[in-house]
Amino acid sequence: METRIAQVGIILNSNESVDELNHLLSQYAQYIIGRMGIPYREKNISIISIAMDAPGDVISALSGKLGMLPGVSTKTIYAKTKQTD
Repeated sequence: METRIAQVGIILNSNESVDELNHLLSQYAQYIIGRMGIPYREKNISIISIAMDAPGDVISALSGKLGMLPGVSTKTIYAKTKQTD
């Protein structure tokens, strides 16, 4: 199965969707290489970075679901090379 390396950047503007965001990330845990979260208290936002190794459709599905949550913005970038199993 062909996989891609990607980073999903997430900006969380409110705490309203934290539980659902964490639930989604746990559903895709098998594809997540690492996760870093930074609370930017002065601006009352959280910045989260998710590194993934997954098929392109899985990455797109997660990013799309996250972007539909209230108070959540996402942007996905892909590595220029493809990773294969």
